[in-house]
Amino acid sequence: MGDHHTIEDEREKAGFWFEEDVLPGLKVKMILKEISFNGESKFQQVQIIKTVFGKTLVTDGKTQSAESDEKIYHESLVVPAMLKHGSPKRVFIGGGGELATARECLRFPSVEEVVMVDIDEVVVNICKEHLPTWGDGCWEDPRLNLIIGDAYSNFESIGGKFDVVIMDISDPIEAGPGIALYTKEFYDMVASKLSPGGVFVTQSGSGDVHNFDDCMTAINRTCREVFDCVAPYTSSVPSFGGNWGFNMAWNSKDGEEKEEELKSWKTCLDINDRIKSTSHHDYSFYDGETHLGMFNPAKQLRRGMEKEERVITRDNPVFMY
Repeated sequence: MGDHHTIEDEREKAGFWFEEDVLPGLKVKMILKEISFNGESKFQQVQIIKTVFGKTLVTDGKTQSAESDEKIYHESLVVPAMLKHGSPKRVFIGGGGELATARECLRFPSVEEVVMVDIDEVVVNICKEHLPTWGDGCWEDPRLNLIIGDAYSNFESIGGKFDVVIMDISDPIEAGPGIALYTKEFYDMVASKLSPGGVFVTQSGSGDVHNFDDCMTAINRTCREVFDCVAPYTSSVPSFGGNWGFNMAWNSKDGEEKEEELKSWKTCLDINDRIKSTSHHDYSFYDGETHLGMFNPAKQLRRGMEKEERVITRDNPVFMY
């Protein structure tokens, strides 16, 4: 038998590894195949690397999206909220530097304007250069209004209402750039700027049974202080280390019981029809069958939501590990 060495074999011997902290006492470790970019912006360390998950955006040592499963994350974040609204015309994105969130929003023909505000121009430019398929050229779409700046202050100052507000921001880690965007104060402002029938969604950290209470349940509890209906859900994103959490929220229609409205969404059987009539796109991950699994998460997580008492405010933040 010949000696079949691969580049991975050589790098394993040489010790080129990417390590990411998940929990105290738990790290994930994978062979580092390539570093395309490694630098510092005003706000964070930014890297483009290649691992078993393909090309990957990493900020401050945390995976933000990876080639193998970015569509799982971005479709999960965007599509349910857009379908829940039904015919969104104006959308706000907080964060979303890879431009994949904008890509998914602009798939909907009803959309007339997407206002995207990301604080880090370095991330946006590096992703255009090194991860061009993430945005799929959406930055050339005249419906996209891309602003480099603070999402909180820009959202506060922009006039008019939004049909859908999507927060694709960094995890709420201490000294991170996005902590204020997880607070009750911000969610109050979101509710005031949603049009009738408007929908809000935010990425919410890990949705795994072993650490969903890191921040997902607190984000859910905070949303419930502001919105009538809050639907927590999860999707398996392997490059993030497991199930990832999201919270989608809206205010119930006049005369409709919020519990019934929540139940009808969690058990919705016409998602495939909604996709055909709104975005007309054949998604790689999300469809009607997947929807039922996403919005009916594990029993432990549902119990955690019921027991959670923490409300995130500017004075009482909750930090993710």
